[in-house]
Amino acid sequence: MALVVQKYGGSSVATPRHMRSVAERIVRSRKAGDDLVVVVSAPGDTTDDLIALARQVAEHPDEREMDVLLATGEQQSIALLAIAIKDLGFDAISFTGPQVGIITDEFHGKARIVKIGDEKIHRALKLGKIVIVAGFQGQTADEDITTLGRGGSDLTAVALAAALPADLCEFYKDVDGVFTANPRIVPDARKIEALSYEEMLEMASAGAQVLNARSVEFAKKNGVRIHVRSSLNDNPGTTIQEETAGMEDALITGVTYSKDECKLTVLGIRDKPGIAAAIFRPLAAAELNVDMIVQDVSEAGINNLSFTVAKGDLREARKVLEGVAKELNASGIQVDEGIAKVSVVGVGMRSHSGVAAQMFEALARADVNIGMISTSEIKISVVIPEADVETAVRALHAQFRLGASS
Repeated sequence: MALVVQKYGGSSVATPRHMRSVAERIVRSRKAGDDLVVVVSAPGDTTDDLIALARQVAEHPDEREMDVLLATGEQQSIALLAIAIKDLGFDAISFTGPQVGIITDEFHGKARIVKIGDEKIHRALKLGKIVIVAGFQGQTADEDITTLGRGGSDLTAVALAAALPADLCEFYKDVDGVFTANPRIVPDARKIEALSYEEMLEMASAGAQVLNARSVEFAKKNGVRIHVRSSLNDNPGTTIQEETAGMEDALITGVTYSKDECKLTVLGIRDKPGIAAAIFRPLAAAELNVDMIVQDVSEAGINNLSFTVAKGDLREARKVLEGVAKELNASGIQVDEGIAKVSVVGVGMRSHSGVAAQMFEALARADVNIGMISTSEIKISVVIPEADVETAVRALHAQFRLGASS
């Protein structure tokens, strides 16, 4: 008998029919002999609807109260799913994040898990119950409700799998697994059978929406084995695990993109030590993640410094920068929301040269202009005009022969 954590996203529980289908799948797993802890997201677009509702009440809703509001979406899912499972003749019990002891820091809207309890879950499992836990939420040491940010239910599932510990963490999606590119853009994209934690982390951080990047990082640190599979069939999906020797055989594993990017440029700053620190220290203090950074070549001792952030952080980042620019006597701030990031990822880059050259040549042939470049050991990312994303993804997918027919 295995202990398995299953996670179902909002689209899987969007309607009563979908909810019933998920309950039936869970019951089949229970009949097969597994002990189950199930993590669910809010139904469908519930979280977006709640955000929109709050903004009808106030232009900038209080962050603490937003967490209280948004946590109700997952509570709907856990209660309805437990009701459906009980109706199928199996015992289930639902818990909120705070009820199972998910303790976080105090950053409302994007809290980080500090510790997680397991006693209540283990007691329920010993009684033969299927345990249903609300994703996305926890509480501070002072018992204030917090949420973990977009994709936080993925993090809940992995954190529970690590704490229990579970034999496997399964993610049920509306796709068959992780693909070499978005199949809606590249029709011949193929499903990847196995990925290393590093590859999945790079793909997630570069825009692949199958898994939340923080959840993959947590899985890597704690050795949680992940299986991403479809909630619509029983086909094997994609396994995410420690890197194996054969993984380096492939030069590139996948092509990802993100349109959730914007570029901020601080104009006319002095070229001297400490300026970059003066810009990025306040951004870090505000819990704002910066991605790609480029500084222009100095002309007469004056530079421009550009970097990218998520579009959701633009308002806060701009507010911070306005204060910084004033302190540094910068000539201004420039914002470009019409950009996107496209990346190629693969552990094979460690043992193969020439990937960057092939990438840039493919984009040049497709007439796609590159604005910024960043690299890691197994990833190369470029910033391009948002309008060119599909062209770029198709060109790179073909360049590295990632298609099912290649």
